[in-house]
Amino acid sequence: MGNYVPSSPEETRDMLDFLGLSSVDDLYRDVPKEVYLHQVDIPEGKSEMEALRDVEKMGEKNRRFTSIFRGAGAYSHYIPAIVKQVISKEAFRTTYTPYQAEISQGILQSIFEYQTMISELTGMDVSNASVYDGATAAAEAVFMCLDRKRNRILASEAMHPQVLEVMKTYCESRHVELTLIPTKEGKTDKEALSSLLDEGTAAVFFQSPNFYGLIEDSGNLVSQAHEAGAKAVMSVSPLSLGLLKTPGEYGADIAVGDGQELGLPLSFGGPSMGFMTCRDKLMRKLPGRIVGETTDSRGNRCYVLTLQAREQHIRREKASSNICSNEALCTMACGAYMAALGPEGMKEAASQCAAKAHYLAEKLSEIGFPLKYKGPFFDEFATESPIPPKEVEKLLEKEGILSGLPIEGGILWCATEMNSREDMDRLVSILKGGMAHGTHI
Repeated sequence: MGNYVPSSPEETRDMLDFLGLSSVDDLYRDVPKEVYLHQVDIPEGKSEMEALRDVEKMGEKNRRFTSIFRGAGAYSHYIPAIVKQVISKEAFRTTYTPYQAEISQGILQSIFEYQTMISELTGMDVSNASVYDGATAAAEAVFMCLDRKRNRILASEAMHPQVLEVMKTYCESRHVELTLIPTKEGKTDKEALSSLLDEGTAAVFFQSPNFYGLIEDSGNLVSQAHEAGAKAVMSVSPLSLGLLKTPGEYGADIAVGDGQELGLPLSFGGPSMGFMTCRDKLMRKLPGRIVGETTDSRGNRCYVLTLQAREQHIRREKASSNICSNEALCTMACGAYMAALGPEGMKEAASQCAAKAHYLAEKLSEIGFPLKYKGPFFDEFATESPIPPKEVEKLLEKEGILSGLPIEGGILWCATEMNSREDMDRLVSILKGGMAHGTHI
């Protein structure tokens, strides 16, 4: 019935008769009685000033951390003021890709510029106009690799567990076999991968830096996939590419990730956006939108939507993806961030993250929090913990510090350019004091 609302009792009666129902309540007969609400008691309205005062009181209950040492998929980075200034312009205040190119050249150009910069950052040929988040990007990417003969995905257990859950959901709904590649010392087990690869493998998916912060042997993993005739899909931290080799340099077929750390605030977990890039040969399998550059009837440069063949509203019966939107406002923020920093700024931000993470890891190791896994890392690392991780959380929370993420057998820490040496030394000092007391925190 869509948004149809009966305009009279007679129309309501006709509608119920057509549906074979005796009353409107019958529309909700499958709703459990204990959750059925018959009436909503709406309190008397308040003035704007009263409502604001009440909301501010509620806000005082929030705990605001002065220092953050947790990443695990959402990262605290400095965002230049120009980023918010750009995306606050009323003309750009939309999350959607425009359909009428002739009146939306500004938004289309911003997306085109974003696509160009993200392609350069990843070292890949083509980028789409973004998808909902990094987890969606990962799941959509492995579907790009499927064909009639290859319908099996191999995914590293060292990838982010929440991203893995989304990928499992996608694969289950499409009857795609998903097999996990075991880890060895915190990284993808290359020998296990070799034994799992077969003629039915469509893609090998791995993340680098992985969930534990370790930099994978990406070149080897890509080569193994290609030798077996499979595609290599690499998930990356976009900021790390200011310092590390790109997926393009490793020879990956598809590169994906979450764009949150490119100018998007933490904001209690969202919104974010997922970036997707690939080689030219896979371009027509990219989900969602691609903004292309062309010329108008007068020969002037202009921008249009192009290559939407996978979308449900274009070829619904043959579509291999139901992505039909993007995160235009978020991609604009990411584009403004990358433009504001430039190549040297991206390199500097990445270098500071790496340097501070290694400094923190060294200091934690000195007081009895040794690295859980050996190997190079970027801005995250896992340590063992002489204090139960949950107690570490409570101890630091009292001091206004968000600790690293408790994981099995330890804690996953993160340091970015936002963490000063004083912050890190204070963290270590508090932990050292907690250990000295030798009591439950």
